[in-house]
Amino acid sequence: MGKSAVILAGGEGKRMKSDKPKALSQVLDKPMLRWVIDSVTNSGIDNICILTGFGKEFIEEYISAYTNETGVKTETAYQAERRGTGHAVMMCRDFLCKNHGDVVVLNGDAPFMDSKTISGAYNLHKEKNSSATVISAKVENPFGYGRIIRNDNGGVSAIVEEKDTTAEEKTVNEVNSGCYWFNTEDLLGVLDELTDNNAGGEYYLTDTLGILLSKGKTVCAYTADSSYTVLGANDPAQLAELNEIAAAIVSK
Repeated sequence: MGKSAVILAGGEGKRMKSDKPKALSQVLDKPMLRWVIDSVTNSGIDNICILTGFGKEFIEEYISAYTNETGVKTETAYQAERRGTGHAVMMCRDFLCKNHGDVVVLNGDAPFMDSKTISGAYNLHKEKNSSATVISAKVENPFGYGRIIRNDNGGVSAIVEEKDTTAEEKTVNEVNSGCYWFNTEDLLGVLDELTDNNAGGEYYLTDTLGILLSKGKTVCAYTADSSYTVLGANDPAQLAELNEIAAAIVSK
């Protein structure tokens, strides 16, 4: 049984004032997508699917050059309309069906999701024989993030998106990074059970965890050492902040 990766890179760069996908915005002269790919390969995974959407031709051109440069096995899938992360992973079904074992799903615009975190989450995932393992982080201000809701035993009972949180759930500071390890067969078994019956009208990948739990499957959370792992950028100011953080990390 092997390991594979799906990297979601279909977001627009409109607020970045760019005609290219957001994941190609640069942090220290390297696209955010490349930061994520490097973390994936450094964690021992060389079978990768990149989910494209807006500006797919730019991603495809970049990935083609990357594959030629490194020899790492990569392919792309396409999400024609943005209907949520669950829908995005549905568009990668062909890749999932031919790659058994476990798959990590990552965001292409989160450059600080490092190989240590990816590997640590995988080790917990296998140790607990988990169907899904979410990578979480504890942050000072959790606004905007999905909250990790744990049960009395410390296991995951739910992940609740910001738009759907209760007043009590809004106070939780352990948040979803948007990155997960899945047993690939278990993931494929529940994708078709996702619905868009929520405040955002989207298919949330997080909802697969509740479905797995309802089937008696094990769902874990691995807490990253650094809150930086959840950071992304939606505008030039946030991108500048990522560059400052990256410069500080590199200089250590």
